[in-house]
Amino acid sequence: MALSGVDNLSRLPELKKKIFWTFLLLAVYRIGIHIPVPGVDSAALADFFESVSNTLFGLFDMFSGGGLRNLSIFALGIMPYISASIIIQLLNVVSPELKRLSQEGAQGRKKITQYTRYATVAITIVQGFGIAMGLESMTSPTGAPVVLHAGWTFRLITILTLTAGTVFLMWLGEQMTEKGIGNGISMIIFAGIVAGLPSAIFNTVRLMQAGEITLFLLLFVLAFMIAILAFIVFMERGQRRIPIHYAKRMMGRKMMGGQTTHLPLRINTAGVIPPIFASSILMFPATLASFSDNEILSKVSAYFNPDAVIYNVIFIALIIFFCYFYTAIIFDPKGIAENIQKQGGFIPGIRPGAKTREYIDRVLARITLWGSLYVAAICVLPMVLISQFNVPFYFGGTALLIVVGVAMDFMGKIESYMISRQYDGLMGKGSKIKGR
Repeated sequence: MALSGVDNLSRLPELKKKIFWTFLLLAVYRIGIHIPVPGVDSAALADFFESVSNTLFGLFDMFSGGGLRNLSIFALGIMPYISASIIIQLLNVVSPELKRLSQEGAQGRKKITQYTRYATVAITIVQGFGIAMGLESMTSPTGAPVVLHAGWTFRLITILTLTAGTVFLMWLGEQMTEKGIGNGISMIIFAGIVAGLPSAIFNTVRLMQAGEITLFLLLFVLAFMIAILAFIVFMERGQRRIPIHYAKRMMGRKMMGGQTTHLPLRINTAGVIPPIFASSILMFPATLASFSDNEILSKVSAYFNPDAVIYNVIFIALIIFFCYFYTAIIFDPKGIAENIQKQGGFIPGIRPGAKTREYIDRVLARITLWGSLYVAAICVLPMVLISQFNVPFYFGGTALLIVVGVAMDFMGKIESYMISRQYDGLMGKGSKIKGR
């Protein structure tokens, strides 16, 4: 009987330990969110964010799990690490040295990870300096300065604190991946978004009491989000199955093969990575521009607000690009075609070898187009609700896509772990019986 349900956790102490580690490390992250950077007036900063909740600052604050609003040691969140990963992966395509390292197995990947960490520190220092300079020029709507004592002392403390916080958060994500369940970086982003749910509900109630949102509009938004949620689950599970036949062949005196199976190609192979990457790229220059009083940079910042047309056009283009780019990194049609040929398999009507590779590549390119359009639509459509109906920013499609995608991945890994342990247990019993 298949293992399922919470009751079965008692049979798998290793899984209980992994889940415990995951939630313990997430708790450490959430505690760190409330540790502020020295030298900042928290009340003035909170008043400032109240006036910019539906702008780029709200988007950045969502990805940092509320760390930017509190200007905590984790204010930059994990986004510098994601930006560094984007840079390294892009360089991997054009740099022969990095490409060689990626093909050297565990040692090569270890070296690339080290380069990513160095790049993360460099990006964090630049962003930390930009935030420190921006904070010194910021005031609350009442005119109170955000920084108590401006100067190089505050700037250096802010840079060191934010850099140390991001490095610690990067390490925390790696420990979560190693000792817990699921991808640690994705889980940190997931936890940050989910942590904003209570404040989003409170803001919605407050807007209803103020008469800015009617009950009919609220019900419409809830119905819309439920429909989007169902659509996301449907699309994330959607796949194109390419049939593969294996010819019969003699192995000694036995006839082997003759089976029919399929090669599953997911509609959204890249998962939640494209919107995260796209948001990271758009937030970095736009945030620095938003902190400045320069007229030209202020215009740039206005163009990069989440409800601006230019922002959404670039956002869609980046999502489509990263869907294809990340799919090309994690999916190798040539290697799959070679493995199918070595095992005596073939796709009906397609010759083995190069023709099979071309066919898989062509099918993958077509479904990736639809997958990228689906991801872009999910991420951009709620922006219309925000701009037209003043809906709280938490209801953005990027957040919903990340939450659903990470939750499905987390549950899938738990299920896979349970099935693998059940299989190991059955094999152990079988070997004992055979031995007797």
